[in-house]
Amino acid sequence: MLLTTSIYIVFALLMIVCALLLLIVLMQRPKQEGLGAAFGAQMTDQAFGAQTTDVLKKGTVLFGTLFMILCFVLAVLMNRQFQQKKSDLATAEQPVPVVVEKATEETTPAPSINLEQYDTPAATPAPAAEPTPAPAVETPAPAVEAPAVEAPAPAVEPAPAA
Repeated sequence: MLLTTSIYIVFALLMIVCALLLLIVLMQRPKQEGLGAAFGAQMTDQAFGAQTTDVLKKGTVLFGTLFMILCFVLAVLMNRQFQQKKSDLATAEQPVPVVVEKATEETTPAPSINLEQYDTPAATPAPAAEPTPAPAVETPAPAVEAPAVEAPAPAVEPAPAA
C-alpha cells in the first residue's frame, strides 16, 4: 500500500517537473530570438531583470536534474513493486500444510444418510444376446477353364439348424 502510494506521488511530481521543464525550454531565446520573444521578451526582462537568460538556463539545469532523479526513483520503486508481487505469487503457489485433527470422544459423528427413502429401482443388466451363427456360403467354381484333370470340389457342410 505504501509502495503504491509512493509510486503515485513520484509519478505526479515527475509530470509537474516535465511540464515546468517544457515551459522553461520554450521560453528561452536562442541567440536573442525564437519562441521566447513570443512570450514577451521585454516583459520577462522587466520581471526577472536583464539577466533573464541566466535564470532560464539555471532553471533548465535544475528541472532537468530533477527529471532525471525522479525517473530513477520511479524505476527503483516500480522494480521493488514488481519483485514484491513476484515473491507474493511464489509464496501463494507453495502448498499450505494441512492440519488433521484427531477424532475425540467429544466430536459428533457425521449424520448418516438413509438410502431407503430414495425409491430408485435397481438397474438389472439385460441378458446378453447369443450370437447367431453365420450362414454357410457356397463359393462358385472359378470361371477359368480347369485343366484336363479335374480335382474333386471340397465338400461344404450344411449350417447347423438353430
